[in-house]
Amino acid sequence: MLLESLSAVEQHYQELEKQIAENYEDYQLVAELSKEKSDLEEVVTRSRQYRSALEEISEVEELANSEDEAIAQIASDELSRLQKLVEKLEGELKSLLVPKDPRDKKNVIIEIRAGTGGDEAGLFAADLFRMYTHYADNHNWAVEIISQNDTGIGGYKEIIFLVKGRGAYSRFKFESGVHRVQRIPSTESSGRIHTSTVTVAVLAEVEDVDIQVPDSDLKIDVYKSAGAGGQNVQKNSTAIRITHLPTGIVVACQDERSQLQNKLRAMSILRAKLYEIEEQKRQAAETASRRAQVGSGERAEKIRTYNYPQSRVTDHRINISSHNLQAVMEGDLDVFIDEMSMREESERLAAIEAEE
Repeated sequence: MLLESLSAVEQHYQELEKQIAENYEDYQLVAELSKEKSDLEEVVTRSRQYRSALEEISEVEELANSEDEAIAQIASDELSRLQKLVEKLEGELKSLLVPKDPRDKKNVIIEIRAGTGGDEAGLFAADLFRMYTHYADNHNWAVEIISQNDTGIGGYKEIIFLVKGRGAYSRFKFESGVHRVQRIPSTESSGRIHTSTVTVAVLAEVEDVDIQVPDSDLKIDVYKSAGAGGQNVQKNSTAIRITHLPTGIVVACQDERSQLQNKLRAMSILRAKLYEIEEQKRQAAETASRRAQVGSGERAEKIRTYNYPQSRVTDHRINISSHNLQAVMEGDLDVFIDEMSMREESERLAAIEAEE
């Protein structure tokens, strides 16, 4: 079964090479084909190593049965090495062949909203935004604020931003859900520990080709923008509010200087939301074993608690805690994201193996 899958991948890889050679003058087509070819290169490289190791095993097995004890011993040792290599390559290839989330390589739109807890929730929303900014910086990804609604005391009622970089969605997708903070607010004179919540929504940025939105499905309102904290009201109507009539989804954007820029930003968010709805429908239609529910990011789910008095951050989905809260708030999230990613892949692999 594995060799059949690898043969199909290698054949497709060779077809791509042929198409690139035949269409070298069509730069756009060559770029698309080259990207697809690049995505397959690791599988093809491992596949060739795997086939080579299998061939060597066949040859060495004959020598291992030699009447010459010295040759037989050398062959036996080599056979043991090759069998371990084949086992390792099989694991790597199965992992590479597991169907990936088609959104994984995309940029990501993140929406952070203050939940329960008043001003303290808004302040923690700002803390999460800084945490994600640090994480993006650590991966050389760019961050662009799309929209923000300040509380006026350094917090956010809501902030929406774009993280641009290959694979950004594959890491940030595990952050979707309710984040709970336990700490003494800076505004609290009695020193009591408060519990507040912030909701994080994660959406893959999509293009027009990914999902098309007819103009007839849109109601677009234009109004005057307001600056930070609701001040600096502009004289020109540059803010945009788009309502998607079939779903009732409303997206507003006012942070850009021009009406066109705000419209483009708002449409980007709307497409991402509609794409997410379609993706959820697709996942719901699949069998339970293929849905890979780890990290599905249900927004009502409390995924993580940040306990400041104990300097502890606990991810409730995987029951893992970090006792270095300061490092986490500086963007050290891989202790959680790596484990979530590994578990998602394990569930996908188990589902594939169950079907074989």
